[in-house]
Amino acid sequence: MSKFLRYINNLLAGTGAGLIAKIRFTGFTMLLLLSAIGYMKNFWGKRHDIILQMYNAGVKTFPVVSVVALFTGMILSLQFGVEMRVFQQQNLIGHAIMVILTREMGPFMSGIILIASMGAAIAAEIGTMKVSEEIDALELMSISPVKFLVMPRVAAMMIMTPIVSVYIIFMGSLGAALIANTQLGVPYNIYYFNAMKGLHMKAIYVGVIKSCIFGLLISAVSCAYGLKAGNGALGVGKGTRNSVVASFILVLISGYIITSIFYGQK
Repeated sequence: MSKFLRYINNLLAGTGAGLIAKIRFTGFTMLLLLSAIGYMKNFWGKRHDIILQMYNAGVKTFPVVSVVALFTGMILSLQFGVEMRVFQQQNLIGHAIMVILTREMGPFMSGIILIASMGAAIAAEIGTMKVSEEIDALELMSISPVKFLVMPRVAAMMIMTPIVSVYIIFMGSLGAALIANTQLGVPYNIYYFNAMKGLHMKAIYVGVIKSCIFGLLISAVSCAYGLKAGNGALGVGKGTRNSVVASFILVLISGYIITSIFYGQK
């Protein structure tokens, strides 16, 4: 019985310690994000660093974004079109694809791609600087790591995530139009006429809001895990992995919350 009680005690103690550590890290991440937003007043002075991060988050990701978005649009068009053809409504595929891309798939895919590319890179880069004591060197020189490292990355992600999202919508629509024409017999002019009918202003600004929030969350979480990295290369790898997992979960949860706010039952 004593062994069982000791096991339960250790289990509860470990669970409680893990929960407290998660709460502390969440608070650290929120304060880090607020501090980075506060340093946005130095946006112009850090414009070169921000442009470099925008290049990394945007231009460097466009090749993979193009392929993923194109084939996603093709898959959606084929799957929806086959079902809509049963009811002789395949001409409306453009409307359905545009609604799906603008409301959900564009922002969500931009977030997922940037998590895998930019978020992991941020966590690894800052984590390496942390374990090699470069962060400590900045603090010794009275240079704020938040202003010097975090703010440019947060600003760049907040700007580039909506741009990547719009590009995904454009490329996905092209892929969907190609399949709609070649596989479902929908003329291009009819496809794009219905696609424009499905392009609503509310879906546009909700998608932009989602993308901006995704960019803030991904950059803040990635920077936080990088700043908390330790134990050499092993700690950097663990922090990078945890940042990807945490960012993915936050994108899913925040995406649902935003959708329920704007499109849920009143």
